Order: sequence, then structure tokens, then C-alpha cells
Amino acid sequence: MPLSRRQFAAGATASALLLSNLKLKAFAKALEETGLKDVFQDDFRIGAALSSERFETKKDPILEPLVSREFNAITLENDMKWERVQPKENSWNWAIPDAFIEYGTQQNMYICGHVLVWHSQIPEWVFKNSKGKPASRKQLLERMEKHINTCVGRYKGRIDAWEVLNEAVDEDKGWRKSPWYQIIGEDYAEKAFRMAHNADPSAHLYYNDYNMHSPDKRAFLLDYLKKQKKRGTPIQGIGMQGHVGLSYPEIHQFEASLKAYAAAGMRIHISELEMDVLPAAWDFMGAEISTSFEYSDELNPYSKGLPADIEKQMNERYVQFFKLFLKYRESIERITFWGVADHESWKNDFPVKGRTNYPLLFDREYRRKPCYHAIKGLKKQAL
Repeated sequence: MPLSRRQFAAGATASALLLSNLKLKAFAKALEETGLKDVFQDDFRIGAALSSERFETKKDPILEPLVSREFNAITLENDMKWERVQPKENSWNWAIPDAFIEYGTQQNMYICGHVLVWHSQIPEWVFKNSKGKPASRKQLLERMEKHINTCVGRYKGRIDAWEVLNEAVDEDKGWRKSPWYQIIGEDYAEKAFRMAHNADPSAHLYYNDYNMHSPDKRAFLLDYLKKQKKRGTPIQGIGMQGHVGLSYPEIHQFEASLKAYAAAGMRIHISELEMDVLPAAWDFMGAEISTSFEYSDELNPYSKGLPADIEKQMNERYVQFFKLFLKYRESIERITFWGVADHESWKNDFPVKGRTNYPLLFDREYRRKPCYHAIKGLKKQAL
């Protein structure tokens, strides 16, 4: 007996629902098997900072496939900083940077150079003359240019983005009074960007800093960027480091900065993301690496594992930030986690040595954590 029109329609609806459910299940399974880079491929790149150990020892059978599965952007955590790559004048260490570049090239990843000009992790000789006195402006500019030309020139066409200048603004005080500033003057920043551009005109160049959500720091930088844009200085992006915690910064302040930097024509890099779950050391919430505080058990409350309620807060907080990133996806170049797994994060020892922290998406055995799945789940919710 042929089906009535109503029976046919009901059957078609049931078939469509069944097909829809099968597609959802297939998508959920595919989502579970794919990495974050694939999940957010239409939004922004997902990156990680890699330590030097990754390139000094034999390949890690767990870490290697994890990195290639989850990430499509990489940064070398320490070994392209001045103290590592040129510890003595004209004495260069290229083994680890070369291996890093080769790895990123083989994996077809977006490669970030970190960092050309910074006041930290830099040898004292850079700022001294042959008599141990402060170098002259001319001498320091020559050293800066040689360092930039050598580093950028060596990897011309192979590094996609260079962090040219790092942490040059001192919160609400304007320019940090670093030796760069004291010897050269504030135009050292502009000169660094122009030198980097001359060394590789195809590289994307950006300024990087912590506490970029701060209204005072934001206002100072926006004013500077506006002036430099008129001068034609090749500053093309902003790196918001993303050292966040369970209660800081205020999400509306972070969004205000995303919106403002995007409006200024900047490509935005969330360059050093992690979630600190430990109590803040007094009122300190920065990332100036010279800062340290004395250890106490009160500042290290989760040495045996993360309580369920804290983990829940962490999941919700990561989701909150990723919802914000998705909102501004058109202006965001990449989201880079500062490390891969919890045990290698600098937040275990900063600003208090000896603490146990849980700031990243993978645990100490490289297993995906609930916060990983919470972030991935945002795509499921979008269906």
C-alpha cells in the first residue's frame, strides 16, 4: 500500500533527524580525534612555545605527535633570546634555532621569532664599551642593527612573524627606563622595527607585552602606534601575552584592548597564554621575570593535585576567553600557549620558586585536560 502524504512527510522528517544525528555523532567523533588547530582552522592559528629540550634530545614519542596534531604555530621559548643566541659579541649559537626552524618548516607551521630587542635575558656587554662604561648611542645602535640583521637575515623568508620589541612600556609610567631607552632614547623602538623590516621586508612585525588589558598601557601604546603609523613605521601587530588567572584580568578590560588594537589596524597575537590557578603573590600580577617572592605553603596549596572546584573555575575561565577570541577572530592572527604541558610551564616557579601549577591544556603526562575539552566544546555548541 502506498504511503499517504502525511506518512511520507513523517518518514522524511524521521530520516532527516536520523541523518542529522548521525552527522552530529560523526562530527563529535572527528572533533575528538582532531587537534585544536583543525577545530579552529577557520578562526585563527593555535600555537605553542617549545623548549630547547625538544631540540637537544631524542624525539619524544608522545610530545612529537601531540605538537604536530594540536598546533600549527610555534615559538622557541628561550633560545632565540640575545643571551642564548649571542652570549658574547660576535659569538653565535645557532644549533637550537636552526633545528627549531627546520622542524617548523617540515611541519608547515607558522613560525614566530622571539625576541629581537628586550631589556631582560641580555648579556651585560651589549650595553658596555671596551672600558666597562656605558656604550655610546652610536655603538649601541650599531650592535642592535648587527644583531637584528644577523638573526632576521639568517632566517629571511622562513620566519613568518618577528617579535621585534618586548615589554618596553612600564605600566602607567610610559617607556621603561631600560638601557636601550637611557642610551639611545625613545626612538630605539622605531629604529628596531625599521631595521627588522629592512632585514626581511616580508616578515610580519609586532610589539609584545604583558598587562596589555591595562587602560593606561593601552592608551600609551595606541598614541604611540598612531604617531608611528603617520611616520610609516612597519609595526603591523600587537602581542598580548595573555598571562591570565582565575580572577584577573577583568574580561571587559581585555575585550576593550582587543577592540582598540584591532581598530588601530593591528593584527593581534595572543602570544603567551596560560591560566595561573594559584593564589597571587601579594598584589603582583605582572610578568617581569626579575621579580620573585619567598615560598610559603599558602602560595602552593595544590601540590598533590587540583581540586575539582578550582578545575571547574579554570574550565569556565578558558571558555570565557575563547568566546572572546572567537568574537574578534577577524583581527586575531594566532593564539599561542606558553608551553605544551603543565610540568614545563614557567608558572611553576614564577614568581615563587617551588610551586606546582596547572596552567596549560595538557597535564604532566601530556594528557588532554578538562579545560582542553571545554575549549573544543565551543565548536560543538556552534552547530
